[in-house]
Amino acid sequence: MSKEASASQRIDQLIAGITDWRGKTFAGVRKTILEADREIIEEWKWMGSPVWEHDGIMAVGMAFKTSVKLGFMYGASLPDPHAIFNDELAGNQRRAIKLGEGDTVDEGALKNLIRAAIARNTEKRATKKREHL
Repeated sequence: MSKEASASQRIDQLIAGITDWRGKTFAGVRKTILEADREIIEEWKWMGSPVWEHDGIMAVGMAFKTSVKLGFMYGASLPDPHAIFNDELAGNQRRAIKLGEGDTVDEGALKNLIRAAIARNTEKRATKKREHL
């Protein structure tokens, strides 16, 4: 992968290189995230992790041997009425959605979670801005 490749191109290449069910799952989760808000920015951080941002980091995607994981930086502060968070539940800050082979995620619930993460980031940024005035 060239250093000149955009984050979106790197994520495309990552997904294309995962030729089993995890690639398809990762691609579906990514599509749902990007459909949630047109202003979401894809980044490539931490030596090869897809990251989705809007006024700050919202989520990080990872593919492991037996799962695809979507970690939310501030998931503990987000409403999850459909209980789609199923991993990293004991922490004070992070929450994750872990998908194994054959698992699906409720796309509407995931979009709502993404929108809640955006709202949280936007409010936090606005609060910081007001504090500095």
